[in-house]
Amino acid sequence: MARSIFPFLLLFLVAFSSSRVQCHEEGYIAAEVSNKGLEFLKDLLIEKAESSLVPLELPKIEKYVKIPLVGRVQMALSNITIERVHVTSSTLKTGDSGIVIDVSGATANLSMNWEYSYSTWLLPITVSDKGSATVEVEGLEVGVTLSLKTFQGSLKLSLLECGCYVNDIYIKLDGGASWLYQGLVDAFESKISSAVEDAVSKKINESIVGLDSMLQSLPKEVPVTNIAALNVTFVDDPELSESSLDLEVNGLFSAKDAVVLSSHYHRSIRDSLSCKEADKMVKISLHEDVLKSASSVYFNASKMQRIVDKLPDQSLLNTAGWRFIIPKLYKMYPNHDMNLNVSVSSPPTIEVEHQQIKATILLDVVIDVLDVEEVIPVLSFSMVIGTSMSAEISRNALTGSVKLNDFALSLNWSKVGDLHMRLIRTLVSTALKTVILPYINLKLSEGFELPVFHGYKLEDAHILCTDSWIVICSDVASVR
Repeated sequence: MARSIFPFLLLFLVAFSSSRVQCHEEGYIAAEVSNKGLEFLKDLLIEKAESSLVPLELPKIEKYVKIPLVGRVQMALSNITIERVHVTSSTLKTGDSGIVIDVSGATANLSMNWEYSYSTWLLPITVSDKGSATVEVEGLEVGVTLSLKTFQGSLKLSLLECGCYVNDIYIKLDGGASWLYQGLVDAFESKISSAVEDAVSKKINESIVGLDSMLQSLPKEVPVTNIAALNVTFVDDPELSESSLDLEVNGLFSAKDAVVLSSHYHRSIRDSLSCKEADKMVKISLHEDVLKSASSVYFNASKMQRIVDKLPDQSLLNTAGWRFIIPKLYKMYPNHDMNLNVSVSSPPTIEVEHQQIKATILLDVVIDVLDVEEVIPVLSFSMVIGTSMSAEISRNALTGSVKLNDFALSLNWSKVGDLHMRLIRTLVSTALKTVILPYINLKLSEGFELPVFHGYKLEDAHILCTDSWIVICSDVASVR
C-alpha cells in the first residue's frame, strides 16, 4: 500500500527529504551560518590545523659564533621539527574585508639536533660535540584573512593576508658544555623564531590552496536517484556580515544527466524568518520551487503511475465489496479480484504556506478486473485530491502528517452501466479519510532519518513553514 500511494500523495515529502546554470540565476536553497555556527567552523578548522601542521620540518640552520675563552665556534641545528601545536585562544570575524581568523597565545613544541666544532691555537685538534634539544615556543600569534567568492558556480577561497609571530622560545639541551646553552640562545633564538614563523605561514598558505582546490572540485550536480539530480551550483558571491555568512545554491531538481538551461521558475523574496531566538548554528531555507522541480522531473519521467493491488482493506479490491454499490460489476464478474491503475495526469501543484505544505494532485484511475489471464478495464474515474502536510523534526528524524482538504471525483467512462456517483464519491472520500490517510500517517510518524554528511549531522533541528519557504534551524554535531 505504501509503495502504491506515497508517490502520489507524498511526492513533495520525498523531494523535501532528499537532500549548469546561467549567471545571476536565483538560488532556491540558501544557508545562513550564524555566529554560533561560524564559531563551530572556526574551532573545527583550528582543530584540523593543529593536526595538519605537524610534523613540520624546518630547514637546517648554521652559524659561526664567537664564544669568550673558546673563540670562533661553528654551530648547526638540524632535524628541526615542530611536533605539536596547541591553540588556546582564537577569534573569527566576518565582514566586507573577508573572513579574519586570529590566533593568540598558542604554543608549539620542537625537537632538533645540535652540533658544534672549533679549534684554538692552544690545541692543534678540532673539538666537536653533538646532541639533541627541545624547544618550547610560547605566545605564538597567527593572523589569516580569507576571501570567499563564487567562480563558475563553485566556491573560490583565497588567502589575502597571513602573518605569524613568535613571542618567546625556551631551549632545553640534552648534554653539551656549560657555555653552549647561552651560545645557542644568543646565536639561534631569532633564527628559530623566524624559521617557525616562515614554516607556519608557508604551511597555512599550502593548506588554503589545497582547501580551495577541494572546494572547486565539488560536484555541481548531486544524483538523488537514478532519475533525478539536484543542482548544487553556487549562485552569486557569499554574503559576509558581522553576524553571519550567507550562501545560496541553485537547488532545483532536473532529470539526471540532462543539460539544464535557464530556469523557468521565479523565486519569491526570501522570508526574513530568523533562527536567532533559537540560537542555532545554521538556517537552511528551501523554496517551494525545489519541490515543484522534483515533481516535474518524476512526472516527465513517467514515474507517477502505479498498479495498486494491495490496500489496508483488501476487500475493496474485490468485486464482492462493491456488489451493493455497483451491482452490474459484481453480476458480470462475481468475486473477481481487481486492481487500480493510477496515474497522475499533470505535475502536482505545491504551495508552502504558514506552517503547512499544500499539494493538489490530479489522478486518473482505471479499475481493472482480473479474469484468469486477462486484465479487463471496466471503469475510469478522474480525481482531484487536495492535501496539506505538517512536518516536524524529532530525534534527528523527519516526521509529519497529511490531512485531506478537498476531494472531487468524476466519471470518465463505464463498461458496467450507470453509476450512483454521489454514493461512490462519498465512499471513496470515506476510504481516503479512514483507511488510506491513517495508514500513510502511521508510516510518516515512524519518521525518515536525516542524512549524515561526512561525519556530521543536524542536531536539535526545528522545521518551520512560511510564505513559499521551508526553513530548518539547527545545530551541527559530529557523529560519535
